[in-house]
Amino acid sequence: MSHDRAEDEIAVNAMLGEMYQAWAANDADGFVRYYTDDATAILPGSLRGSRKAIRDSMAAGFDGPLKASSTLDTRLSLRFVGEDVAIAVSEGGILFAGEDAVPEARKIHATWVFEKRDGRWMVAAYHNSPVHAPVPA
Repeated sequence: MSHDRAEDEIAVNAMLGEMYQAWAANDADGFVRYYTDDATAILPGSLRGSRKAIRDSMAAGFDGPLKASSTLDTRLSLRFVGEDVAIAVSEGGILFAGEDAVPEARKIHATWVFEKRDGRWMVAAYHNSPVHAPVPA
């Protein structure tokens, strides 16, 4: 049985596009709409172990330091692992009000793990780390 990966790639891109629009709208519920209930997000110094934890963290951020921000995410690769799993690697970061580029010091590399559940692509795991490691003092 052949599987059309182009169709899956379009679906993954559409999902991510909706997530980025939700971020720009500071909509935590919209942002996590495509996260599985048991999703994990690992960011420097933080483990968020469920869609609810990710949502609550994003809501707090949108009410505070992430207010009026957006995100930039440039895909470096996307590969499908079996029929229902895909892994993407990207580079990006947060754009704060008035910025049109992510400063080098704030750029991140991210790994996304997508899972197709009930015919719908979802984020099962996300991890990011700085592109440039901090220089020890």
